[in-house]
Amino acid sequence: MTIIEACLALAVLLAAAFVGGLVFRRNSTRARRHIPHEVIQPERLGADGLGANATLLQFSTEMCGRCPGVHRMLSSVAADHEGVRHLDVDLTYRPDIAQHFRVLQTPTTLILDRDGAVQSRIGGVPGRDVLELELTRLTAETADA
Repeated sequence: MTIIEACLALAVLLAAAFVGGLVFRRNSTRARRHIPHEVIQPERLGADGLGANATLLQFSTEMCGRCPGVHRMLSSVAADHEGVRHLDVDLTYRPDIAQHFRVLQTPTTLILDRDGAVQSRIGGVPGRDVLELELTRLTAETADA
């Protein structure tokens, strides 16, 4: 293999890694809706209850650098919507919860309906517009029912 062939192979490998990273990043911060609608018991998470209309459930860890900013944003979004509550569960000493909910990255946000059923899941830092859209969709579905 010549030096030119080696450089070409390296360039192709770097381009593939770059494209793969972009695809992963795009998919990780999108809301996934086609998930099992497990009903979450707030007592298991150490909470006293859920929101009257919806709950933003954040999974974080002590070492997560992005989690405090996400916490502030989710709290702000919850405060802007009547009946929406924000819960933050620290998974640092709760690997049982991380394993149960298959949390592979923090922050991970679950959007729950008023009964505690998981409606959406967002891995990574969620966009405020995505959260607003999901809450609007959820409250519209609740009003139609």
